[in-house]
Amino acid sequence: MAETGSLLTMLECRACCSEVDASHPVGPCPTCGHTLLARYDLDQLDGHSWRSKLDGRSSTLWRYRELLPVRSSSMIASLGEGFSPILSLTEAAAAPGLRLKLKDDGLLPTGSFKARGMTVAVSRAHELGLTDLYVPSAGNAGVALAAYGARASRRVRVYLPDRTARSVQEMCRRYGAEVMAVPGTIREAGAVARSSEIGRGSFDMSTLREPYRVEGKKTMGLEIFEQSPVGELPDAILYPTGGGTGLLGMYKAFTELRELGLLERMPRLYAIQAIGCAPVVRALESGAPTAEPWEHPSTIAPGLLVPAPFASERILEAVRASRGGGVVVRDIDLVDAMEVLARREGISVSPEGAAPYAALGPLMRRGDLRPGETVLLYNTGSGQSYSIPHLRDRLEASPTRPRDLEHPPVTPASGSASSADIIG
Repeated sequence: MAETGSLLTMLECRACCSEVDASHPVGPCPTCGHTLLARYDLDQLDGHSWRSKLDGRSSTLWRYRELLPVRSSSMIASLGEGFSPILSLTEAAAAPGLRLKLKDDGLLPTGSFKARGMTVAVSRAHELGLTDLYVPSAGNAGVALAAYGARASRRVRVYLPDRTARSVQEMCRRYGAEVMAVPGTIREAGAVARSSEIGRGSFDMSTLREPYRVEGKKTMGLEIFEQSPVGELPDAILYPTGGGTGLLGMYKAFTELRELGLLERMPRLYAIQAIGCAPVVRALESGAPTAEPWEHPSTIAPGLLVPAPFASERILEAVRASRGGGVVVRDIDLVDAMEVLARREGISVSPEGAAPYAALGPLMRRGDLRPGETVLLYNTGSGQSYSIPHLRDRLEASPTRPRDLEHPPVTPASGSASSADIIG
């Protein structure tokens, strides 16, 4: 058995049913190019005994080490990430009768939930002997890779859209990463990154292009389970969706907990996207098996500006299997939600992190959420680097004036971008 107790056995592809050796570095499935997911020998773990042991472990996500892929504790690059608080909120005027909670990953190292995926992915890369890592990113993933790369003494390059805030670029450089600014969105940053890295012997750490970031995101679901009173999991989890790895990670966590005999019912998962970039919600509404690329994406929330999420079929599968759904929100509603959460609850959220709160009204009116239910909002990042007045000024100057749209539509795409144009 691994020294950490990791029960990792192999990697598997849900698309073509291939099984891949986990002892060597690998990106997407070598047979069909889809994402690979880690499989564990859960038969070796007594679920209730394991659950009781967690109480004596450190309050980081590495407390779940049996269900994580790193075999040697000496390879773990950690900054104390995980076990972010779940906070109770006051009743929202737009959603009367709901018991609201918020899990605040804005308090994690590097200021966002990206710390979860990167600590696991970088630790596993270290263990597999990878020394040169890169990622196309909207911002937070780049900062997290730079920080954890520094922690593990790995070389890091980050490809960012040129519109990315200078403070984000500077933070990546502060951790020692090389930063390349690319015109366009993360889609263009991804294309430039992959073409520029050919022949360099480097490894792509993009969302779902390597198998282990999702394992770090899985700890979101494991923590929600452990932090909830016995038998009182949330009825629904509202999650701001860009690349969608968190949805897949939480679904994977709940599925593994069910296999361990610790869970009978999983929460409904809801993808919340911006009106100007909603490929996942559009696919959910149309019944499509994959999300088609979004033409002319636009939103003030960098983490939601993901026009072509990789492995979208797995994300859609997770939402549908949980009996959840998706909804879009306006940019002006993101800013309003940021202000309400700050002034009423004392919680700083990013524009992305405000999306679940903004979605309460639409989901309540549609009947997806019902009075008496417990609903968990997932805040994926801190809002401390954002100015709410500045965001309002940006919206006032925008020719699209999102505030004028009373009922946000999910419009069809007309572009022909490839689903390989993906994100970090």
